[in-house]
Amino acid sequence: MSFIADRLSAIKPSPTIAVTQKAAELKAAGRDVIGLGAGEPDFDTPAHIKAAAARAMEAGKTKYTPPAGTLELRQAIVAKFKRENGLDYTPDQITVGVGGKGVIFNAFMATLNPGDEVIVPAPYWVSYPDIALMFGGVPVFVACTAEHGFKLQPEDLERAITPKTKWLVLNSPSNPTGAAYTRAELKALADVLLRHPHVWVMSDDMYEHLVYDGFEFTTIAQVEPGLFDRTLTMNGVSKAYAMTGWRVGYAGGPQPLIKAINTIQSQSVSHTSSISQAAAVEALNGTQDFIPKNAEIFKARRDLVVGLLNRCPGLTCRTPEGAFYVYPCCEGVIGKKTPAGKLIASDGDFVAALLEAEGVAVVQGAAFGLEPYFRISYATSTEALTKACERIERFCASLK
Repeated sequence: MSFIADRLSAIKPSPTIAVTQKAAELKAAGRDVIGLGAGEPDFDTPAHIKAAAARAMEAGKTKYTPPAGTLELRQAIVAKFKRENGLDYTPDQITVGVGGKGVIFNAFMATLNPGDEVIVPAPYWVSYPDIALMFGGVPVFVACTAEHGFKLQPEDLERAITPKTKWLVLNSPSNPTGAAYTRAELKALADVLLRHPHVWVMSDDMYEHLVYDGFEFTTIAQVEPGLFDRTLTMNGVSKAYAMTGWRVGYAGGPQPLIKAINTIQSQSVSHTSSISQAAAVEALNGTQDFIPKNAEIFKARRDLVVGLLNRCPGLTCRTPEGAFYVYPCCEGVIGKKTPAGKLIASDGDFVAALLEAEGVAVVQGAAFGLEPYFRISYATSTEALTKACERIERFCASLK
């Protein structure tokens, strides 16, 4: 009998973290590697946020906090939701988690019974299905093709819903594609959901502030108030505020669900760091002027990468609306061989051969549920991105 619990047989380690670790190992071994796997801004946390953390330490705010998060932070989150999304919550309808991933983990633990279905539009962030599987949920994948901008179509959502459906996960802008839903597109999905009152919505808005070309961000409970009482609107400070390592995610939702999430947290991690929470208060309440400046830098990088990738033989790359990822299609190189004679039979083969030949680390589309693609994070320097894309072009040109 195995000592390890059976539930772990259904899940796998995060592929994006694995690629980042592999790139780090190769660099440590002396290889010239450009890692484009991590979904992490290369900007430092703004100075005023770090200063708030330092003040909190000096003031002795180093003790336990409530599992839900400090009242000060929950009030800041309430104000953020009202100011930016037109959503009215009270502090007891807010939970603060150890990153966005912690919020999702707690929400699925609190709600999923064995056999409950979770609709996950594909391509998807790698952790959604595995967290659902951990608690007996059944991920139901719905392919969202490039033809539709990698976005879920209302008729496909309708077909995917069954009496066992518990959740629909919506991520806009998306990891891994950068696709973002317009207000009209969200309303069309909401119209389907209004016909199925047993389905709850998890709206992952982590990349809310990273949208380009005048795109107007909206979230589904804002677009359709009729869904407010069965929507968990999730966000965090990791991406827009360059605070990935601080581990602060948060969500607003119906009080019974939030209470259940907080009960779980009280018996697991207790709460996220008190110092991180103090920093997050400053992030949400303080100046926001650096966010559009950073977004402009990301946009320029996006345009650079899309332009360079579309020069590569066999690759095509759509221009995304947001986040800091592109999701190029590598169908045009499938079936070709490397100069060493290795067959490229899948996006996984492409990614592995690219890393071996040119030292560029990207993540295969299979990890995100839609092939043959791969994900590039452009949250790194323009110099590194230019060099990486030149290497990718050289590699693609070498395939026969």
